Amino acid sequence: MRATLRWAHSDLRTHRGEALFLVLATAGIVMSLLLATALFGYATNPWQRTFTQARGAHVWLHTGSSTDLGKLAGVDGVEAVAGPYATTATTLATRGTRAAVELRATPALPRVGRPLLIAGHWLDPGTPHGVVLESSLARALLAGPGDTLGLPGSAGRLTVVGVADSPEDRYRPGEGPGLVWALRAAVPHPTGQVIGLRLLDPADTDYAVQRAVTILGAGAIGEVSTWQQARAEAQGDNRLLGQVLGLFGLGALIAAGFAVHGAIATRIRGHLRDISVLKAIGFTPSQVVRVFLCQHIAYALFGALTATAVTETLGGHVPGRLGDAARMWRLLPGHTVAQFAIPSGAVLFIAATTGLAAWRAGRVPPVPGSRPAPATPAGRPRAALSLRRNLTAGTRRALRLLIPPARSRGPLSAVLRRAIDAGVPAGLVLGWHTAVTRPGRSLTTVARLALPLLLIVVAMSAWTTLDRFHSEPQKIGLPAALTVHTHHGLGDTGVRGLLHHDPQVAAVYPGVEVAALVPGQTATIALRGLGTRRSPYPYTLAEGRTPHASDEAVAGQGLLDLLNVRVGDWVRMTVGDQPQILHIVGRSIEPENAGRVISTSLDTLRENDPRIAPTLYQLRLRPGANPHTVARRLTAAGHDQLDVRAVTNPADELSPLRGVVAGLILVLALIGLVELLTAIGGTVRDGDRDLLALKAIGLSPRQITAVTMTATGCTALAAFLAAAAVGVPLALWLIDRQGRSSGIGAGIAQSPPPALLLLLGTATVLGATALAALPAARAARRRLADTLAAVA
Repeated sequence: MRATLRWAHSDLRTHRGEALFLVLATAGIVMSLLLATALFGYATNPWQRTFTQARGAHVWLHTGSSTDLGKLAGVDGVEAVAGPYATTATTLATRGTRAAVELRATPALPRVGRPLLIAGHWLDPGTPHGVVLESSLARALLAGPGDTLGLPGSAGRLTVVGVADSPEDRYRPGEGPGLVWALRAAVPHPTGQVIGLRLLDPADTDYAVQRAVTILGAGAIGEVSTWQQARAEAQGDNRLLGQVLGLFGLGALIAAGFAVHGAIATRIRGHLRDISVLKAIGFTPSQVVRVFLCQHIAYALFGALTATAVTETLGGHVPGRLGDAARMWRLLPGHTVAQFAIPSGAVLFIAATTGLAAWRAGRVPPVPGSRPAPATPAGRPRAALSLRRNLTAGTRRALRLLIPPARSRGPLSAVLRRAIDAGVPAGLVLGWHTAVTRPGRSLTTVARLALPLLLIVVAMSAWTTLDRFHSEPQKIGLPAALTVHTHHGLGDTGVRGLLHHDPQVAAVYPGVEVAALVPGQTATIALRGLGTRRSPYPYTLAEGRTPHASDEAVAGQGLLDLLNVRVGDWVRMTVGDQPQILHIVGRSIEPENAGRVISTSLDTLRENDPRIAPTLYQLRLRPGANPHTVARRLTAAGHDQLDVRAVTNPADELSPLRGVVAGLILVLALIGLVELLTAIGGTVRDGDRDLLALKAIGLSPRQITAVTMTATGCTALAAFLAAAAVGVPLALWLIDRQGRSSGIGAGIAQSPPPALLLLLGTATVLGATALAALPAARAARRRLADTLAAVA
């Protein structure tokens, strides 16, 4: 045991830098996996906990105010109902901030879908105009208990008495109304009603919706929302962050395993004599294996423990969503198990790859077998050759034949001989020759180094795609910068004139959005009429074409998946009592409503129902215009009768992903650094025999150093080219697949700019050659006696 520890200590002193990089890489990998698990838990468990505590309803049905909803309580599979509650749609304003809301008359604290108070108290008859805000709405309005909210016009004011969590859809500006609970006195003129159904079996959600629509009639249903939609909405962004961290964490773990395996295999080839001596003095094969195995398990264990400690102590102090997830994760079930299982799994994986390489060390014989030098090829006599650039022409001609030493790499090819004749430096020629004459070993090294580079290319593609969301929103389904909703009292002509009057408004597209029942009556989708045939809306299309004729429409990926249709199909939906049949001629990129959107022109909807009037306007601004400045100017010009909002960019909520990508690139760079050090060490050790021949034929230490640097640079260049060739299409496929699963659809992925890829390739090659300079120079200046001892 003492001898084992001494060997391990000696090896650690010799390879301190490599050990440090392995520890740091392992720590980064484990930290990524821990944060990914925290984000998954943060995305799923809080909503599930809220739903369970609130006894949430699995289905919410919005209907007209005259619909009789009492008979839904007897539907098969319904355990209990919430409501029905009278509702009205309105707008609340405070401190210059507006929000579209649904006022829900709730006389008593519900037993199903019960709001969970987090501030203030529940509604009190002593405060008839008191309201309780849903927590996401309260954050958007920056409102809390005691604040006063204004209603449109002179309708009065409401006082906030409480803030509560709810498992229903959260509020997102411009996408859907926020939820406000109020007493009946605060809802004097209800325009609709809502009822919640809690089911015995959540899997029967679609059946329950069908039964409810059959009982009430399709014309009575205004909108249907389900628990699956609310859960997906609550999980969305956090789940994506967790997927990114988990994917790159697992990829980095595999790359680290290969890096450790390559490091040990290279070290074994360089220490065959030492291992033989260990066995000759009494070490058993198992002891030799244990030396390498314990040493690298210690590195991995130290890195994993460091990552766990840092995540536990400092994770909660990270600003933004990662810090929130780390703090919340500590309170969730399974936290302790995950903290033990994830580091243990990473250590075991590294131990498995280490054991495979260490097993080869155990098979080294006690006395290395002699390797006879290969015979010189006929007709190629050995001669002292000089490869300096100032050689005579006769000596250059003699260089055409390279005399192979022991463990020959083979003679130079005709191309390389012509390169020597053309005056290419000897170091470059022999370096290239060194890199390509061992295809098996070179390909293995290139593959190991290409894996972290490939993941870096994928990470750069994710970063570029996020930048595209910000710099070119019109290419990811957001051609308009502002959305305007009007209140009663303003006609279409007056609104258009007011909007066109602003000098920074380039185009105005009137529109309307209604909820429509899908075939089978199991869910509702968003049916939009945007633009007119004279002024068509500029859709962002990934497939097909824009709608021109009557009854033509474009749809989002989420709707195509929901209805199991594709471009070219006809679909039928129901808006109130009116059926609407549309021909899907294109697939648009839809970042809103999970892609469950079908869009046509306003003229098409008016052909089916002439009473339809625009209720919203999409504004395209001139280049350089500030949306928030224009929004404030239009709000003031409309005398508070216009609700003007900047269109929400989905990339705004993914801003933490930039920091995640940067951290992952750093971890992958550390793994790549370990691979480079391994490749450089192997090249230097393999060149010990050639060193004698190179010195014998007159190469200077600088030229011999250039041989190793060139070989390393060629290996790094080959790895980068392979990573770029595979990584770019892989990144596009992964991003588009994620876009499709989220409902946005494929077509959003963006490959890194060529200049950025060129910068990565240049940094890889120059970094590799710079790292190889010092060990190559040391080997080139080694004394002749040391060189003879190394190759003995």
